Formats: sequence, C-alpha cells, structure tokens
Amino acid sequence: MYLDDIRDYALSLDPEIDECFPFGPETFVYKTSGKIFLLMRFDDVDLRLNLKCSPEEAIELRERYPAIIPGYHMNKKHWNTLIIDGSLSQELIQTQIRQSFDLVHKKPAKTPKKASGTPKSKK
Repeated sequence: MYLDDIRDYALSLDPEIDECFPFGPETFVYKTSGKIFLLMRFDDVDLRLNLKCSPEEAIELRERYPAIIPGYHMNKKHWNTLIIDGSLSQELIQTQIRQSFDLVHKKPAKTPKKASGTPKSKK
C-alpha cells in the first residue's frame, strides 16, 4: 500500500474524520471524535503508521511480524508502528487501521429503554 491508498482508506471510514498536521507537514494525523487513531509518517526509507491496538493483540502482532514494532513516541502498551515495507498485506494493514478507528471512535449513545408495561392513565 502507498500513502495515498492508506489516506483514502482512513478517510473512507467516516465522513467526519479530521486530517491534520499538528506535528509538521511530514506527519499526517487522522482523528475521530477528537482523538487520534492513525499517525502516518514517511521517513527516509519506508512509510510508517502508528495505530492503536488492544494490548494483547499488540504483543501478538509484534511477535508474528517483524515490520510491526512498539508504537514510536506512543504508549507501547496500546500503540503499534507498522513499517510499510512490502511485507504486510493490504488486508492486514486495513484491518489494523479499522480496529484502531473502532477503538477510538465514540459510539452514538444508545436510546434509553422504554419502561415495560403500558403507562397508567391519570383520572
């Protein structure tokens, strides 16, 4: 995947995603509900993504894929860095982006449950 592919995929997750550059023009930041779910930076060699992850899955992914390392400049327990060097499948990258989005995105409030039974009439 290339930068444009990842950008397009991230923006497709929700029409209200905010793309911004608070850390300078070389770092793309994607937010949902005001919180970061993806940081994307192009260094001298490879594109790198920082993505939020459950702690258990973060460790499992790092053990399984050499191109997934603890989150650079992030909480290592909850963030992974994916090095886009051609070794990770598009499906895996998109799944990780989606999961990061889902972990951060605020779900709409559930509608309150209706009281059981019929309302009593006033006499």
